[in-house]
Amino acid sequence: MEDDNKLSFFFLGLGLGVAAGILFAPKSGQETREIIKSKAGESGEYIRRQSEQIRDSAGDLIDKGRGVLNRQKDNLNEAVEAGKQAYRETVGSPADRNLGVEGV
Repeated sequence: MEDDNKLSFFFLGLGLGVAAGILFAPKSGQETREIIKSKAGESGEYIRRQSEQIRDSAGDLIDKGRGVLNRQKDNLNEAVEAGKQAYRETVGSPADRNLGVEGV
């Protein structure tokens, strides 16, 4: 029951606010509509500019990410090659092992 009262008061306040806004509006309806229309156009332009800035900065971040990824890939390839070289130096190539077995 208490929730019904709160909802009723909300709608009563909403109606009073709309009525007060209409009664005390400093401009005519036509002027108000023109102001709203111009503000809507300005906000649309603002949103377009912001989205372009975000798109540009996202593109920059993607390019930086690709660069980092390529450097990491190169580092990993170098590490794998270094590991293979160390293994070859430690164990020797298969041809070296075959020569050592035949000589015994």
